[in-house]
Amino acid sequence: MNLVIANRQRAKKIDLRSLEKITAGILEELKIAGAALEINLLGAEEMAALNETFLHHEGSTDVITFDYASPASALQGEIFVCVDEAILQAKKFRTNWQSEIVRYIIHGVLHLLGHDDSGGAVRRRMKRKENLLLRKLAKKFSLAQISRPPKMRA
Repeated sequence: MNLVIANRQRAKKIDLRSLEKITAGILEELKIAGAALEINLLGAEEMAALNETFLHHEGSTDVITFDYASPASALQGEIFVCVDEAILQAKKFRTNWQSEIVRYIIHGVLHLLGHDDSGGAVRRRMKRKENLLLRKLAKKFSLAQISRPPKMRA
């Protein structure tokens, strides 16, 4: 597995090592081996620019996924997560922003696996899978740990 997480935002301090462990847990739950995945944590302004450039949608969004897999490769792609959007949605849905970030990563991975959320039954099916994975991960990891910087050793 090749996993890279880049923090390109300033709204929240994020423990990238913890987020890497949780993301590896997502891939493990989905029984994905040999993945090549890059996750970029962005602010709203940069996410809006991506959304407008590549999807021709105005404004920011929660998650954007680019699939780079070929028929001969395993899961391969890039996921862009908007931390500002996670903060807003967490308030709206009375959860925490850390869980929202993990939800967005799950959502992006499901897209890379071919799941569709264009509407109706397929959207509900994807949302159920997303919720199930989030519950499993919350039992396995403390999702809030992604907001703590790593402990310094003396």
